[in-house]
Amino acid sequence: MATARRRALPYRKGVGIALIDRRGRVFVAERLDTPGAWQMPQGGIDDGETPRAAAMRELVEETGITDARILATTPRWLKYDLPDDLQSKAWGGKFRGQQQRWYLMLFTGRDQSIDLDRHHAEFARWKWLKFDRLPMVIVGFKREIYRQVVAAFARKIESITTRPKKRRGISARGT
Repeated sequence: MATARRRALPYRKGVGIALIDRRGRVFVAERLDTPGAWQMPQGGIDDGETPRAAAMRELVEETGITDARILATTPRWLKYDLPDDLQSKAWGGKFRGQQQRWYLMLFTGRDQSIDLDRHHAEFARWKWLKFDRLPMVIVGFKREIYRQVVAAFARKIESITTRPKKRRGISARGT
């Protein structure tokens, strides 16, 4: 597609979910249609749906997870362009890429409740990953947006997973 025509195409509005466990690890899943391609849950926003509602719906549809709460959201929409070979195939060629609102969520359930086949299976398998390693396992064209997600949520995750150290030797009364 000619560059000027491609640039004229809109971005598809969507959401992404950075789901962390209590240890600060992030949920990633390997795509069924692209072995070796890992990503966080994400998807489009339906007509009349708020981004927040879309994030909760996508989390359930893609992972079966209902036990999660929203901790933060990116302050602005993040964008990525699809590579030329995918742009003409994805979403009927109507979009140049996606602009997404990202949500940081805390998983409050048990790993056994994760069900990749609950709705329409998109993923082959999943794992918990150290949050700062995220951009290293993502397909190249999404790497920059994942770096932005890591930058947006790193401090919040650190504040959740860092516990105050117990003081030794001196009691609260100094005895």
